[in-house]
Amino acid sequence: MSGEAVGAMPLSVDALSMPAPLTSAFVVPAGARLVVVSGLTAKDGDGKPVAPGDAEAQADHILGAIDGLLKAAGGSIDDVIKISVFISDRAHAAAVGRARARWFSRAPYPASTMVIAQLMSDDSLVEFEALAALPG
Repeated sequence: MSGEAVGAMPLSVDALSMPAPLTSAFVVPAGARLVVVSGLTAKDGDGKPVAPGDAEAQADHILGAIDGLLKAAGGSIDDVIKISVFISDRAHAAAVGRARARWFSRAPYPASTMVIAQLMSDDSLVEFEALAALPG
C-alpha cells in the first residue's frame, strides 16, 4: 500500500468524481525520506531493449527495476506515492495499466499521471518515473 510504512496520508477530492479508486495527493510526514527514481525504460544489464514491441512486458520489467532500486534504499514498490508514466502510443495504455495493476494492487494507489510522449528510443514503448516515501 502506497506510503503506508511512513504514514503518508492519501487525499482525494470528491469534487473530481473520478470513476476509479484513485489517489489525488499524498501528505508525507516530516522525517520521511523521499526517493526520486528517474525515468526508466526497459533495458537489460547491457543496455539492450527488453521485450521489444510488448508494452506490458516492458512495464513489468520497469516496475520490477523500481522495486529493486527501492529495496536497495530500504523500501519497496509499496512505498511509491507518485508515478509518472510515459507511453509512446495511446494503444499501449491498457497493457501498461494491467502491469501497473499487478504491482499496485491495494489502495491507496500512487498518485499518477500518464502521458503520450515520443521516447528516446524507438524500442521503448513505456517509461516510468517514481517518487517513494520511506521511513526516516
